[in-house]
Amino acid sequence: MSLGVSIGDGTGKGLDPHPLRAAVLGEVHARPFTAIATPARILLFAFQTGNESAQADRAVLEALCSARGCNPPKASERHHRVSFGATTLRWEQHSEFTTYTWELPADPGAAPFHPAATMLASPMGQIAQPGPLLVATDLHLVAENGERTAPERLFDRASLAAAENSDGTALYATDFQPDPAGFVRILVVDCGLGAERAGALVQRVLEIETYRIFALLGLPEAQRLAPAVRRIERRLAEVTEEMRKAEALADNRHLLDELTALAAELEAGAVGSLYRFGASRAYNEIVHLRLNTIGERKVGGLPTWTAFLARRMSPAVRTCVTTEERQANLSRKLARAANLLRTRVDVALEQQNQDLLMAMNARTRMQLRLQATVEGLSVAAITYYVVGLFGYLVKGAHDSQWLHAEPSLLTGLFVPLAALAIWYVVRRVRKRHVDPGE
Repeated sequence: MSLGVSIGDGTGKGLDPHPLRAAVLGEVHARPFTAIATPARILLFAFQTGNESAQADRAVLEALCSARGCNPPKASERHHRVSFGATTLRWEQHSEFTTYTWELPADPGAAPFHPAATMLASPMGQIAQPGPLLVATDLHLVAENGERTAPERLFDRASLAAAENSDGTALYATDFQPDPAGFVRILVVDCGLGAERAGALVQRVLEIETYRIFALLGLPEAQRLAPAVRRIERRLAEVTEEMRKAEALADNRHLLDELTALAAELEAGAVGSLYRFGASRAYNEIVHLRLNTIGERKVGGLPTWTAFLARRMSPAVRTCVTTEERQANLSRKLARAANLLRTRVDVALEQQNQDLLMAMNARTRMQLRLQATVEGLSVAAITYYVVGLFGYLVKGAHDSQWLHAEPSLLTGLFVPLAALAIWYVVRRVRKRHVDPGE
């Protein structure tokens, strides 16, 4: 059965492609760069979305496109670009967030970031918010105009980062701080880019800002887990010290229960943060890849984006990595300590079981002695009664002149015979109860 479109091999015979071939080939072209003419104003909004909210957001976008007479995104598409008059919307769905990028025309004579972003963000109000907002970026692409586009006049000098691209045809700058309306402003100065390269640079710069924010989501998680990790590390050291002194089985069991509880608490935190820390590492790598692709060059005495983020962002990402490593190392230490304690408990239990068996053996030997004593007393008592009955019998026979022998003599002679016979019978009965096979 053919899967997908058959591929000819030159002989007229069709070749069946892999069912995922089209998806793999299309992934390279999933988010193409689009040409952007200078000047332009780009507003980007990124919302954290889960599976259900992402599906609802797709339905909202499809309804908006249909209402405006535009083609909605296909079911398999995670990227869609649509124009509403002079405004263009670029919509993208990622694994945990969705972005809306509005490309708006700009007045060539307008000063950077004028008018304010709040006056241009009305198109976003037509769409229901799909999830919590994390990124709000106001990027202004302008032509070079000397002092008017100087970054020092537009941003906070203390946190200003600016750089040129690899061939010096563009300058981009930001202070990574939200303005009074909550937008992080980015200035891109076109010094001879051209529309296609301007579109590529703008997209990369916006991706850097977006992934920067999502990479830093791991920091609050690391800060939340840090006190618990420190407490577990400290308690593990205390328990290890107590293990050196604990000898009683009850003490070792108590320590083992405590180690198990600490391990469960640690694993719960590690599992909950596994995705967040992994995502932070991946987003951080993407940020550095985008910066390397741009190929930054210093502008005056200003730090580049790479240098600024290395100083401000790298410690936060490193905190996430360190917390994850501490969790992994602590988990291994807890497992080793628990295994050691479990071995000590098992050895103590074996010793306890051995002592119990020895006590049982001692009790069994005592019971056998008591049984032998009771057996001897039983033989004596039964012999006494049997001899007594025999005595009455021979006395009666003697009194009736049927037996002429002396009754006392016969009774005395009967005693050892009766004792021997009764001892033999009792012994046989006991052996039959002890070993029924005999």
